[in-house]
Amino acid sequence: MFASQEGKAIPSVTFHTRQGDRWVDVTTEALFKDKTVIVFSLPGAFTPTCSSSHLPRYNELAGLFAQQGVDSILCVSVNDTFVMNAWKAEQRADNITFIP
Repeated sequence: MFASQEGKAIPSVTFHTRQGDRWVDVTTEALFKDKTVIVFSLPGAFTPTCSSSHLPRYNELAGLFAQQGVDSILCVSVNDTFVMNAWKAEQRADNITFIP
């Protein structure tokens, strides 16, 4: 198990995301500053185990995490924003923020 990274600074990064028909830049500051965040990474969108087990479980547990003080859940993968958006829609994973 990895040690908690609580209190450590996140590098300043800007993610270029697609929201609807617009490009929207999302910064690590907007995602992390003064928040409790769960970040998990998966090898790729639409992969069988990630789609059937890993991603759905985080989405299902979002309410429980919120009760414990978690502000948001982030999923990071190697795919571009178009693929990540399609995967989010297909999975109905509205409780998770997808970061390409």
